[in-house]
Amino acid sequence: MNGSLLTVRGLSAAYRSTAVLHGVDIDVRQGGITALLGANGAGKTTLLRAVSHALVKTCGSIEFDGKRIDGLSTDSIARLGVAHVPDGRGTFAQLTVEENLLVGAIARQGRVQVRADLGRMYALFPVLGTYRHKMAGLLSGGEQQMVAIARSLMLRPRLLMLDEPSFGLAPLIVRQIFEVLGQINRDSGLSILVVEQNAQLALDLADHAYVLEMGRVAISGSAETLKTDPRVRAAYLGI
Repeated sequence: MNGSLLTVRGLSAAYRSTAVLHGVDIDVRQGGITALLGANGAGKTTLLRAVSHALVKTCGSIEFDGKRIDGLSTDSIARLGVAHVPDGRGTFAQLTVEENLLVGAIARQGRVQVRADLGRMYALFPVLGTYRHKMAGLLSGGEQQMVAIARSLMLRPRLLMLDEPSFGLAPLIVRQIFEVLGQINRDSGLSILVVEQNAQLALDLADHAYVLEMGRVAISGSAETLKTDPRVRAAYLGI
């Protein structure tokens, strides 16, 4: 069993005076895929922001590969290999697809490797290769989500965090995106932490999952175990 790449212990987080997370413990194992489930307002997005040290005040311990990162700048955390695809995608609308991808590699050295990785992104998402010189703001929502994921992968991260990657997208596009995420995990061992409202989709992708309720971990276990948990089936799988 691989060890934990991300270890969160006793994490509380707040926006100014509004507390959202209350003593959360989670782990993302090296090479694993972990899903965060829960209703709107449960604290899922806040947890990802806390790991990236973006927009929230935190207390507790966050370790990445055995080193404390809570308190580091968002920039520094990204440079350690933590890539965050936020809700809303964050596409640079006035840049081309290729320029968006190159933004993801801005901190990297070695132009040959960067160009090679561009080719790899176009192989993973062929439509992006077709539109490489098109303004990203003119793409469909699904295509923009592909840009956001590919841009994060250009960092060559060790941990990819995604916030609602299926939101507002057609089922066919969602299936394509999740197939790519699974392929990347299998081929490269990239660890993934995914927030997802579509619980069935998330549990099919993940090997471990947590359910957040009111800012606390209510249920955790293997994805297969959660699929058969009557509480998860009733509340999130509609069974």
